[in-house]
Amino acid sequence: MHPIIKLVSQRLALGILLLLGASALIFGLTEALPGDAAQAVLGQSATPEALANLREEMGLDRPALTRYVEWLTGILQGDLGQSLTNKLDIADSIGKRLGNTLFLACVAAIVSVPLAIFLGLLAVRYRNRWPDKLISAITLTTVSIPEFLIGYVLVYFVAIRLPAWVSQSSWLPSVFKSWFAEYLTFSPLAMINDSMTLGAKLNAIALPAFVLTLVVLAQMMRMTRAAILNLMQSAYIETAELKGLSTFQVIARHAFPNAISPIVNVVMLNLAYLVVGVVVVEVVFVYPGMGQYLVDAVTKRDVPVVLACGVVFAAVYIGLNMVADIVSILANPRLRHPK
Repeated sequence: MHPIIKLVSQRLALGILLLLGASALIFGLTEALPGDAAQAVLGQSATPEALANLREEMGLDRPALTRYVEWLTGILQGDLGQSLTNKLDIADSIGKRLGNTLFLACVAAIVSVPLAIFLGLLAVRYRNRWPDKLISAITLTTVSIPEFLIGYVLVYFVAIRLPAWVSQSSWLPSVFKSWFAEYLTFSPLAMINDSMTLGAKLNAIALPAFVLTLVVLAQMMRMTRAAILNLMQSAYIETAELKGLSTFQVIARHAFPNAISPIVNVVMLNLAYLVVGVVVVEVVFVYPGMGQYLVDAVTKRDVPVVLACGVVFAAVYIGLNMVADIVSILANPRLRHPK
C-alpha cells in the first residue's frame, strides 16, 4: 500500500473512532443531567400513570447501554428519531437548520480567510512598524472581546442608532437617505427563508457574519504571521534575499508556500469553530440555524434533538480537523515519511 494512502486510511479510522467516542460521551452526559426528561416534558402536574407511559415511550425504563446501542444503530441507518415537543422528524429539521448554519459560516469564511492571509502577509512585510502594530492591536482587541458583546454592540449602533441618525440628519441628501434605507438597513434579527434572494439573505446575515469574521480573523491572521516569521530566519530565505529579491517576493515565493501546512491547520480549526461555535451568535441574532435549534431543545428538555445536534456538531468538528490533518500530510513531505 502506498504510504500516503496508508496514512490517510489511518486518519480516517481514527476519525471514526473519535466520533464513536464523542457519541458515547454525548449520550452519557445527557444521561447524567439532573432531573427526569419525562417529568420535564409533562410538567409538575403530571400523573404517575402519564409519567410511566411517557418513560416507556421514551425508553427510559430500559438500561442506558441498551438505549445507547439502539440510538447509535438508528444514527448509522440515518434515523435521528423524532422530536419530543413537536413530533417532527429530527433529520428533516436538522437538514434545514444545518443548511442555514453552513450558509452563514461559508459567508464568514469567504471574507475572513483571504483577509486574514492578506493581513498576515502585510504584518510580516512591515514587521515591527506601524502597520504591523496596528493590525496586531486590532486583532488582539477583537479576539479578547466575547462575540455576544460584539453582537449586541453592533445591533445597538448599526441596526438602531445609525438608521435613526441618518433619518434625522437634515444635511444629508434625500437620495442618500433613500439609498441607505433600501440597501444598508440592517435588521437586528437575522431571519432568512427559502423564498429570499441571495442579496436579501446576505443583507439579513450581514451583522452575524461580521461578528464571526471578527472572531476568527484574529486567530488566522496571527497564525499566518507567526508561521511566516518562523521561516524568515531560514537559510533559503537568506539566499533568496541575497539574490536581490524584494521582501514581498521573498515572502510570496518562498516563505508563504512553506508555511501552508500550519496555516491550513489553523484555517480548518477556525472553519470548524464557524460551524460548531455559532451557537452564541445565532442566539443573539435569532438566526434559524443549528445553534438556535440546540438552545431551544435544551430549554424544552428535548433530549433526542440535543443528542442529534451534539453528534452533528461533533462530526463536523472531527471531519474538518481530519481534513486539516490530511492536507498537512499532503503539503508537507516530512509528514509523509515520519521516520
